[in-house]
Amino acid sequence: MKAWRVHSNGEPREAMRLDEVERPTAGPGQVLVKVRAANVNFPDALLCRGQYQVRPPMPFTPGVELCGEVVAAEPSTGFREGDRVISPAALPGGAFAEYAVVDAATVLPAPDALDDAEAAALHIGYQTGWFGLHRRAALKAGETLLVHAAAGGVGSAAVQLGKAAGATVIGVAGGPEKADAARKLGCDVVVDRRSEDFVAVVKEVTGGRGADVVYDPVGGEAYTRSTKCVAFEGRIVVVGFTSGTIPAPGLNHALVKNYAILGLHWGLYNTHDPAAIRHCHEELTRLAAEGAVRPLVSERVPLTGAADAVQRVADGTTTGRVVVVND
Repeated sequence: MKAWRVHSNGEPREAMRLDEVERPTAGPGQVLVKVRAANVNFPDALLCRGQYQVRPPMPFTPGVELCGEVVAAEPSTGFREGDRVISPAALPGGAFAEYAVVDAATVLPAPDALDDAEAAALHIGYQTGWFGLHRRAALKAGETLLVHAAAGGVGSAAVQLGKAAGATVIGVAGGPEKADAARKLGCDVVVDRRSEDFVAVVKEVTGGRGADVVYDPVGGEAYTRSTKCVAFEGRIVVVGFTSGTIPAPGLNHALVKNYAILGLHWGLYNTHDPAAIRHCHEELTRLAAEGAVRPLVSERVPLTGAADAVQRVADGTTTGRVVVVND
């Protein structure tokens, strides 16, 4: 089969190589799937660079989530040949390949309301958003949610989930094209960070009170300035650092303004509370069936275009989700 592999660390476009390799076989507790679609995530670029918290042995195949068709599985897994499923990948055998082996415990049924590319993009980003907004920040209907990178893969999920929860959503995006995408996603207010000050906009929209919840996958200046417009008893959810800069929070500021800084590492729930993952998937499947959430898939690219797609996501030039599809 064909599979992209990283033999040495570097930028995705240079580090990823399309190889011909043996098709894997499923062992006990595993499922072999034919990959139908693999969503491109920022961690794929970090894997290529050797900067991700997980460092699989080389050569490895990137691609951290997929939608696929079950080819082989033991009856004890509960899955049968032909089942359409979604799952995070089991590195070092990632999703940018024609076939992949995944852990049966992480496999979930693909929502019928979504096509393969949409289903591939539902899992990590939307689970992260759901846990961040509901489990960590306890977002309530009527509250104001500020979402950074609102037109990106992670941010767009938070926008839709925030609207589904009954929040007023202020989205921050970079440039007119991304700002337009954020509006179409359902943001009540959109701020183009290249020409507007989101702190001033948040204060104006909320009558000076500030945002109840800040969803921040960017870090850097986005985080630092968010502390200037977070509400009394507000919650800042730290999701990631796509800016490349990890901020150093002033805890005295959090004390004086009485807000909470909440870290979110979604992957830990797989270890510490897998039942919560399944419950979240049921909620996301319901919301997808109701039309409340639908991943914004801006591009569907063939397997041969995976390295370029990962590079463009890493460079921040894409909108919504870019998904690698196998015909």
